[in-house]
Amino acid sequence: MATMRNALPRRLVGLASLRAVSTSSLGTFPKRVKIVEVGARDGLQNEKNIVSTSTKIKLIDMLSEAGLPVIEATSFVSPKWVPQIAAGAKEVTVFVAASELFTKKNTNCSIEESLQRSDEILRAARAAGIPVRGYVSCVLGCPYEGKISPAKVAEVTKKMYSMGCYEISLGDTIGVGTPGIMKDMLSAVMHEVPVAALAVHCHDTYGQALANTLVALQMGVSVVDSSVAGLGGCPYAQGASGNLATEDLVYMLSGLGIHTGVNLQKLLEAGTFICQALNRKTSSKVAQATCKL
Repeated sequence: MATMRNALPRRLVGLASLRAVSTSSLGTFPKRVKIVEVGARDGLQNEKNIVSTSTKIKLIDMLSEAGLPVIEATSFVSPKWVPQIAAGAKEVTVFVAASELFTKKNTNCSIEESLQRSDEILRAARAAGIPVRGYVSCVLGCPYEGKISPAKVAEVTKKMYSMGCYEISLGDTIGVGTPGIMKDMLSAVMHEVPVAALAVHCHDTYGQALANTLVALQMGVSVVDSSVAGLGGCPYAQGASGNLATEDLVYMLSGLGIHTGVNLQKLLEAGTFICQALNRKTSSKVAQATCKL
């Protein structure tokens, strides 16, 4: 009996030590995270069926009522087809990529030419008093080039920041990244651009979006892009499934005690609405679990 009594405290101490190690290894998370909802823009652009304007407006209204602070509304492409800043936007976003081949196939130009085009928009926006957010695609991998150098991502991001983008979203466009690759990429970028000016945009093709986002949070990033119901995907990258589902992101952040200002129940209702309108199933694990309960 004496041996058993002596052994028990040792086991308890061991468990306590493990618990302490696991807790400390989580790192420091931001107290608040700004979620940039991209479902109405990035999410719907990959749908085969045309979404009516009234449906889109209803979705945006529901997302706003859920408390999402930033909601991307639509896309502007070539001025040959649609108007650009003259549409009355109060904020715009410009896109470049860290891959030469992706840039060529996506926008029919080189990275340098793409940056020059973005600079023209930034100048016009600055003159009109409109803030500009930047996106860098293929930061963790490219469908045409494969691996992308963290140094290349850092170089492109630095140029966008220097041109005047107040915030730059780093996108894993085809969802091939893993936490280790995310850490290496962010480490390189953070040597060139303040972490306060960075956001992450993860696709969930390989089921790594939440894990990659968690690493970014541990490294000090406090802005995350996501899409209601996990809608989206890159139309120029075969097999690229949807974005990180906003519902899943909010659930994880809530569990970490991180404030978002988003009402999960209302967010779930917005996801249900758009999925019914599109006649498709949600990609959100949280929404799927909630429906089963």
